[in-house]
Amino acid sequence: MLRRTLALPGLLFLPLLALAGEIDLDRLLNARTAPEGVVFEIVTGDEDALEWALPRVKRAIDRLRQRFPQLPIAVVTHGEEMFALETSVRDSYTGVHDTVRSLLADNVTVHACGTFAGWRGLAEEHFPDYVNLSAAGPAQINDYRALGYMVIVVTDD
Repeated sequence: MLRRTLALPGLLFLPLLALAGEIDLDRLLNARTAPEGVVFEIVTGDEDALEWALPRVKRAIDRLRQRFPQLPIAVVTHGEEMFALETSVRDSYTGVHDTVRSLLADNVTVHACGTFAGWRGLAEEHFPDYVNLSAAGPAQINDYRALGYMVIVVTDD
């Protein structure tokens, strides 16, 4: 399900009452005009989560692009799931890596959190060139918000 949530320390998810820039997919699809862009935020405590999250995001992107063909879109992953994007585990997560490459081909930028990677001793060279290692995932999302992007948080609900 794609819905509004807030990630708190410990990776708990709570429904949002209101957070500037966040929206659900259906509301966005029913909007009269396109926003400046959309960023999908993925943050979970499960390294395998991109196996279900990225296909959901891909389907949502397809729907958004049908409605707003030129809509700029990005994905930011900054929980345990982002480690499935490491080059060293590419063979274990072939579908995840294939989906990220297809997103790139669809003009979607995929970011992972450099701060979280650094806590594990990982740097840019530990990720394939089709993954943009941002300084910090939350800061990257805030940068997109500042550009007028709407945030869609992806959860497992």
